[in-house]
Amino acid sequence: MNLFVLLTTVATVSPVQAQPLCADAAAFLRTDRQMSVVVEADTLDDWRTRRKLTGCRITAAGGTVRGVQPEAVAFYERVRTAGWVRTPEPYDAPNEASLRFRMGKADCLFNVYGDAMLMTDAEDRADAAKSLGAGETRYHVYVMCVPAMPAAPR
Repeated sequence: MNLFVLLTTVATVSPVQAQPLCADAAAFLRTDRQMSVVVEADTLDDWRTRRKLTGCRITAAGGTVRGVQPEAVAFYERVRTAGWVRTPEPYDAPNEASLRFRMGKADCLFNVYGDAMLMTDAEDRADAAKSLGAGETRYHVYVMCVPAMPAAPR
């Protein structure tokens, strides 16, 4: 195999294919919310098992004309409309705009926020890939997904 074919083959494997737990969330952010999306593998602390689990994270950037707080409300309405359901005993932080939802085999914590604050390469790449329209301000969504499981025992 020549170098061009090798590079072309590697370039066609998307991060979403490599991270199936984030596939539904990434597709929702790209298609429904028209956001730029960066998907990465991650090891996350699980609130149910108190263990580290193999999962993934998404950093996304978008634009809104309504402001970040109203956009966050509309965002979660769209998440529900798209078929996501709250996880059993979600252990989320609604006062911080973070809510846990389940779709298929993934439990994902979505967090909506305004200006860039993670200071990561992924956030920089998502910002650079999403240009803003007239009158839009930047907002971000950070998502962490782990395998779906029952609620934590009490």
